[in-house]
Amino acid sequence: MLVLTLGISVLGLVFAFLLARFVLQEGTGTDAMRAISDAIKEGAEAFLRRQYKTIGILAIVVAVLIYILYAVARGDPDQAWRTTVAFLFGAFCSALAGYIGMYISIRANIRTASAVRTSMNQALKISFRGGAVSGVTIVTMSLLGIVLLFLLYGGQTEPQKVPFLIVGYGFGASFVALFAQLGGGIYTKAADVGADLVGKVEAGIPEDDPRNPAVIADLVGDNVGDCAGRGADLFESTAAENIGAMILGVALFKYFGMAGILFPLVPRALGLAASRVGIHSGSTREDGAPRQAHKRGYYLTSPLAARRFYLATHQLLIINEGGVVNHSPGNWLFLAGVIGIVTSILFVFITQYYTEYRYRPVREIAIASQTGAATTIITGLSVAFECTALPVIVTSAAIVSAYYCGLHAFAGFDINPANAGLYGTAIATMGMLATCAYVLAMDTFGPITDNAGGIAEMSQQSEEVRVKTDRLDSVGNTTKALTKGYAIGSAALAAFLLFSAYLDEVEHLTGQPFHSVDIAKPEVFVGGLLGAMLVFLFSGLAIRAVGRAAYYVINDVRAQFKQNPLILQGRAKPNYAQCVDIVTQGALKEMVMPGLLAVGMPIVVGLIFKCLGVGAESVAAFLMVGTIGGILVATLMNNGGGAWDNAKKYIETGQFGGKRSEAHKAAVVGDTVGDPLKDTAGPSLHVLIKLLSTLTLVLAPLFI
Repeated sequence: MLVLTLGISVLGLVFAFLLARFVLQEGTGTDAMRAISDAIKEGAEAFLRRQYKTIGILAIVVAVLIYILYAVARGDPDQAWRTTVAFLFGAFCSALAGYIGMYISIRANIRTASAVRTSMNQALKISFRGGAVSGVTIVTMSLLGIVLLFLLYGGQTEPQKVPFLIVGYGFGASFVALFAQLGGGIYTKAADVGADLVGKVEAGIPEDDPRNPAVIADLVGDNVGDCAGRGADLFESTAAENIGAMILGVALFKYFGMAGILFPLVPRALGLAASRVGIHSGSTREDGAPRQAHKRGYYLTSPLAARRFYLATHQLLIINEGGVVNHSPGNWLFLAGVIGIVTSILFVFITQYYTEYRYRPVREIAIASQTGAATTIITGLSVAFECTALPVIVTSAAIVSAYYCGLHAFAGFDINPANAGLYGTAIATMGMLATCAYVLAMDTFGPITDNAGGIAEMSQQSEEVRVKTDRLDSVGNTTKALTKGYAIGSAALAAFLLFSAYLDEVEHLTGQPFHSVDIAKPEVFVGGLLGAMLVFLFSGLAIRAVGRAAYYVINDVRAQFKQNPLILQGRAKPNYAQCVDIVTQGALKEMVMPGLLAVGMPIVVGLIFKCLGVGAESVAAFLMVGTIGGILVATLMNNGGGAWDNAKKYIETGQFGGKRSEAHKAAVVGDTVGDPLKDTAGPSLHVLIKLLSTLTLVLAPLFI
């Protein structure tokens, strides 16, 4: 299994290199296009340098605390340095994964804008393969990191011990992902809101108009939020899920041996191989629909992943008692994996229904825009609340059915039913994340095409070119929304898995059974209540951070228009760099408080209730209820914000008066309200859910 995983991972890096070479060898257009692209690139790289410096300082502080916890409080210096190194390595890999994704995206944007002048299909290939570099690299690095730590920490001789030593890797990935997603989300939405309100609503100029001082900051934000932030998000999803499943595999070591522990790495590797086939199918005719190319690739990747999942479960997961192979649970475990794959497809369909303007919810918001901003927001809120129902039903069905698949797989054997059922849910989570590389490619495609459209607009390309980039951008908006739905679905399954891993960790540390949480105890109930409260408080701080940072942008744009009237006349160039710097400072300043709250609150809850003798159980309730609340609120924000956004775009197609109509102005206000929900607070909650799980896994000894 290790050889197979390492081999596919190395091939994955080679494939990512070939994709990057394909993208970078394409033309970079005109001088005007290169000037705009260079400004975007400089702004994105400057932001990421400053952001990673801040995150690095915080990570070192946390690493020191982890070492002190294990070396002093637990008296285990060996586990102290192993967990600390794993944490720092996970943080480094997460940061690197985000940087690599952004590095290619800020170079693929201009090549897409240049190619679309002559070939729609070539532009589609460049933008999608540019996104695929991020998807393939992130999944590959997640696998390589875990395999290297497993070998370094003696996994071949002590396989039952090592999964508990590398939980720090998942925590490090989650820690960086939270700040990367939060800081990038604050940046992108502050710039977007500022550019829209002053540019579109007040000045009445088009989106991405070169007269708008905030437009470069807006284009930079697409990269630091949707590329670097989402890359770190899904990196930590795969890393945390792998480690959680490996911990559950320890409970089945008697029957599967090392295969049960290492198996979670195999479906991820095989899914990566399947994604490569789907990525190569991403092309279309010149008059074809770009979205169909993505669908074709996704529907090709999913059955390929399922087929390889079948082979893996039947050939690698065989129960061996006394050296005699007497039972293969492959059929039931394969079914659990199929449940995960089907769940991911259903989440894509549900998100599509609530966020595309071909369907009822978005059109209802567009219709409401005819009577003003208030009815736009009211209708959008109703859609946001409504859209939580179907994802919860699908997630519930997936968890329960996968759990029973696990029970049937091990029927008749002396295996704890809880462990058997939970391994079924772990397999389902592996299935859902099997297509992660392809889905992430679709996500990063979004900001690349958005930037390409901005470059075409600002370099004053022909109307024909702008129409083509608008088509690509429209597809990119859809794929970004679909990826958010996929991310929250995978977070829901992974969080249940990681919650179970936390219970196993506490049982491993105490030697006492720990399979249930009694919320009838007042301390435990309060722990759960505080977990739900964290979700709302964190979301409020994140949204407020966007408002504060946007305030700086709006004031700067207004001041530039006032001080130099020639800007709006198109006779003077605005100061783009000043606006980029203002947003950077504002975003980095505002991300610290909600980030520290997310990290610090579970620690405080655990330590306080430890004094009352129920620290581990109260933290379990905190984790359980916080996860449930986070899934619901993140779904509400992601789909509600996406619906507001696409209602505006539906009107911009010419409906209800089209651009600059009263309905359009109301829709822009609705989109402005939805922006910090779908691109800042919502995506950050994906990470918060898994951060709570990985943090409690690492710090469990502190609560006992």
